[in-house]
Amino acid sequence: MTVAPAAPLTLGNRFARELPEMALPWQADEAPEPGLLVLNEGLAAELGLDPAWLRSADGVRLLVGNALPAEATPVAQAYAGHQFGGYSPRLGDGRALLLGEVLDVEGRLRDLHLKGSGRTPFSRGGDGLAAVGPMLREYVISEAMHALGIPTTRSLAVVATGRPVRRETLLPGAVLARVAGSHLRVGSVQYARATGDVALLRRLADAAIGRHHPAAAEAENPYLALFDAVVAAQASLVARWMLVGFVHGVMNTDNMTLSGETIDYGPCAFLDAFDPATVYSSVDEFGRYAYGNQPLVAEWNLARLAEALLPLLDADEERAVALAVQSLGAFRGRYRAAWLAGMRAKLGLPEGLDDAVTAPVADDLLALLQEGRADHTSFFRHLGAAARGDAEPARRLVLDLAAFDAWAERWRRLGPDADAMDATNPVYIPRNHLVEEALAAAAAGDLDPLGRLLAVVTRPYEERPGLERYAAPAPAGSGPYRTFCGT
Repeated sequence: MTVAPAAPLTLGNRFARELPEMALPWQADEAPEPGLLVLNEGLAAELGLDPAWLRSADGVRLLVGNALPAEATPVAQAYAGHQFGGYSPRLGDGRALLLGEVLDVEGRLRDLHLKGSGRTPFSRGGDGLAAVGPMLREYVISEAMHALGIPTTRSLAVVATGRPVRRETLLPGAVLARVAGSHLRVGSVQYARATGDVALLRRLADAAIGRHHPAAAEAENPYLALFDAVVAAQASLVARWMLVGFVHGVMNTDNMTLSGETIDYGPCAFLDAFDPATVYSSVDEFGRYAYGNQPLVAEWNLARLAEALLPLLDADEERAVALAVQSLGAFRGRYRAAWLAGMRAKLGLPEGLDDAVTAPVADDLLALLQEGRADHTSFFRHLGAAARGDAEPARRLVLDLAAFDAWAERWRRLGPDADAMDATNPVYIPRNHLVEEALAAAAAGDLDPLGRLLAVVTRPYEERPGLERYAAPAPAGSGPYRTFCGT
């Protein structure tokens, strides 16, 4: 690593200083021929960075970790985690690196983190590298999620390294520069607990409170308040995933943040046909992380967080368990309330409508969509037209027309607001076949399809002429869709 001359940013080392037991100083591999593929100029501006400088040779070398400010202390972070239900006590950043923290223009501290920057002591036999396709996938999906208003890590840039990566075949290598409120995870707490060092566990919890949930510091039991806040944040987050048809694909505990941001866009995808059993990930053989299981998995992950926090909740273990159980018990109610509020908005119903009225209308509709395997995004967008009197576009997507007509009559009596629906139900999401098309073109050196896709999905609610193919479902006969982690 070299020092970037006059780098126009300051990289803090708060994580490395406050939690040295969980931070291994490390350097990114040298990229032989770094070349910028895509830069998020809007995010760069939020961070107070000059996009023109980031496009320069020095800026690009910073984005792969090869030319950092003098004060930078890049580290690989340690964490544990349950992966597909099995506990691994030492995972950590096997192909990632925390370059440091940046103070953005609003005074918020945000991590600048690399993915695909080379082997670390946590690599466990992996090569630590990443290919262009998966890194561009994370860029597209995370920016689409941000545009949909869903809390998420953000993508600042993807840089080709000039180094091939061996997977099933040789692929062009790349590094993703990722921005997050932090990279503190449920797995981070599990790691600290596994060390047996309660002082470390407390410092980690204090860091999470200070960075993400400061109100917890004023509570009678700050660590219980921290757990309550994470439960609430995750209930809200997963409800938002479900409302837009997002399938994370790998909800391991090391992929659940304490901030409530979506992290790790590996084998992720958006629903085509509505079916709670949908699994897109090639490695999820038994459907643990199926679309419909996501709320249950989130609750299970939070139970593991509760177990890790027990020594901080109360000195008496039985009382600590009772407190944790009571707090975790609020998850289902919080999730259901957030989901119903979102469904009221999707259906254009009055905000104050009683849940007892909303719930059967929403649940009966989803049963109709599942029976007909209706395209999730298209149906809800077409429902706005139905609120204006033209039910045919939505009606064409269901099988049982009589049942839909009866449902629509009940729904219309509640006075749906079509304009509010259009502001809630996107026209454009990263359609799986279009994502694959853009990634294949990018891997072959053509970035134009990627640029067009990004321009569409980052303005998801604004219907525009000439973009009909971006709103259309997957072509008939395209077969089952599968995604891959990219490691």
